[in-house]
Amino acid sequence: MEKLIITAALTGAEVTKDIQPSLPVTPDEIADAAYECYLAGASIVHVHARDEEGNPTQSYDVYKEIKEKIEAKCNVIVQPSTGGATWHTPEERLQPVELKPEMATLSCGTCNFGTDVFMNTQEAMEKFATRMKELGVKPELEVFERGMIENGKRLIKKGLVDSPAHFDFVLGVPGAMSGHPEDLMYMRSCLPEDATWTVAGIGRFETPLATMAILLGGHVRVGFEDNVYYSKGVLAKSNAELVERIVRISKELGREVATPDEARKILNL
Repeated sequence: MEKLIITAALTGAEVTKDIQPSLPVTPDEIADAAYECYLAGASIVHVHARDEEGNPTQSYDVYKEIKEKIEAKCNVIVQPSTGGATWHTPEERLQPVELKPEMATLSCGTCNFGTDVFMNTQEAMEKFATRMKELGVKPELEVFERGMIENGKRLIKKGLVDSPAHFDFVLGVPGAMSGHPEDLMYMRSCLPEDATWTVAGIGRFETPLATMAILLGGHVRVGFEDNVYYSKGVLAKSNAELVERIVRISKELGREVATPDEARKILNL
């Protein structure tokens, strides 16, 4: 079985310091959190930027500062979000791709997202995929429910995304697919045969789905974007603490954890 790739989703667009006091918000805080997660065993950091007031931003300049600060500390794979917040325009969301990161997310469909709608038209998906391919950025295809896998397959069929593609199952978002074991098994069964995959379980689904992914040969995303708790009612002390748990579980189950360079080989970066 391939070594386990752990992604740390450090901040997200919805969580605030009122909810999680340890949330990294400034470029320095995000870079420090990325380094801590790297030391704990993460090989990818998934990054959402915030402005000086702590609000979600897709600013090229802010992402540039974050990327440079992280890369000065370690060789972890920096994966900016092109999802942003639900109110960002496609043009705003695409800005971090111009930094030519090794990877970036590409959301593969529209769904309800809590009380909002996360809009991703076919035109926008193809625009994102085209620009990523032009710049040599590998997309992580974000799928929140079954139909989004088909959208990802269409991008592959049109030659906009190269095979083998990498998918991320984001399961448990209110308004999209839930995060029960059978949900993950079904999603996994629908992938292209050569695809790699990660699962991001939201809230209480995080650790159970991560454990399943370790056993099934997939990869794992954890972090404050998806879950701010270590256990029921107990806030996690840091993103790194959540990474450390996955490393521990994976070792107990006999699966080694990938370094950033090993992750690059697995993902064909």
